[in-house]
Amino acid sequence: MMIRTRFAPSPTGFLHIGGARTALFSWAYARRHAGSFILRIEDTDLARSTPEAVQAILDGMQWLGLNYDEGPFYQTQRMPRYRAVIEEMLAAGSAYRCYMTPDELDRLREEQRAQGLKPRYDGRWRPEPGKTLPTPPVGMPAVVRFRNPAAGVVAWDDLVKGRIEIANAELDDLIIARADGTPTYNFCVVVDDWEMGITHVIRGDDHVNNTPRQINILQALGAQVPLYAHLSMILGGDGQKLSKRHGAVSVMQYDDAGYLPEAVLNYLARLGWSHGDDEIFSMSQFCEWFELDHITPSAAQFNTEKLNWLNAHYLRTVDPERLESLLRVRLEARGVTVAASPSLAAIIALHKGRVGNLNELADVAEVFYIDLQPKAELLAKHLTPETFAVLSDFVAHLPDVAWESGAIGALIKDCVARHGLKMPKLAMPLRILLTGLEQTPSVDALVAIFPREMVLKRLTAVSEARHSPTGCS
Repeated sequence: MMIRTRFAPSPTGFLHIGGARTALFSWAYARRHAGSFILRIEDTDLARSTPEAVQAILDGMQWLGLNYDEGPFYQTQRMPRYRAVIEEMLAAGSAYRCYMTPDELDRLREEQRAQGLKPRYDGRWRPEPGKTLPTPPVGMPAVVRFRNPAAGVVAWDDLVKGRIEIANAELDDLIIARADGTPTYNFCVVVDDWEMGITHVIRGDDHVNNTPRQINILQALGAQVPLYAHLSMILGGDGQKLSKRHGAVSVMQYDDAGYLPEAVLNYLARLGWSHGDDEIFSMSQFCEWFELDHITPSAAQFNTEKLNWLNAHYLRTVDPERLESLLRVRLEARGVTVAASPSLAAIIALHKGRVGNLNELADVAEVFYIDLQPKAELLAKHLTPETFAVLSDFVAHLPDVAWESGAIGALIKDCVARHGLKMPKLAMPLRILLTGLEQTPSVDALVAIFPREMVLKRLTAVSEARHSPTGCS
């Protein structure tokens, strides 16, 4: 059997973490079994679906690298086919027209609630042998309902949750076409899964209640019923439903926040699935290992600290040329022109082990290319009379020192030793004057990244404006 999976988001919002995990698992299962992964946009909710949301889904899939083999298919472009299938079902007797008005249905439900009954359609327009149906109202449009089996159970062996059985008596006759002729969500899904040959439906467990109805419709159509795997929800670290404060935002906001897609994918893969104790792995490894029976049926918890840890790891190990390209784009978006010198590659190599995301890396990189104005409070804190003396000594020897970190480090040590000071008395002013930051990598390596002329300019500009150094030799 050729494995065929699908990801079928509704474009009523952005692609969020839960949807991205569903897409990842569906994609990986198809890749694991050399099958096909289909992207389907379920845009039948015309009131809520937007082109912007569709584009956000496509952008998110592309950023994550979840390439699809077929699609995207749009349900709004398949309306003639849905209507044709409904006509076939009406002719076969597996569907029927119902003229019950919304007001009548509301009154029925109120009466049922008053009697302590489950609110449901009572089947008054359902054809039965020997039953006389009411006369259809003249000029009144009808909905179309699926003639659900009245007895027995609908059951499936869920590949995550195990055996699930629902009595047909619990299911009323589902509307499959509205009064305006528009087919409904559950019906469109069935026709699509059938005609697209979907073998495995991997989706969130909020769809469990839809599954028995969809199975019954598939069986009425004589279609092959796919296998189902319902993924448990993702909770926040506090055990509550995932919300924006936990990270339930558009996938593209993770891009904006400076995360690498491989870090997000690696993290999502571990949300409810495991392969022994492996924490860090490539997507090729994931596809090789991925099986549905390794998915836990219990809810997964979103942990931002773990995601940050993974992102920091990938920043340290990502291809240097790709990292430089990503950082250059971010700097240019800030209006920062990246000059040939200092070397952006050298800046990245020095700092990438100290940051957690691309935005933090851009923060430290941009100070090498802008007209730096250190904060007055930092200058006041670290540029004292004794530091001006040792700083002047350092500046005086800079033109002659070999321009590499070892020689610069030796000069720093010589200067503080001559003035009887500790290393921070010179290191901190150097950090502030060169980068405007109190926390940097090793100061000798930091100085060596800059062109000699830029170091001299930054070290003298602020100090000359505040004091007139006496010089030291």
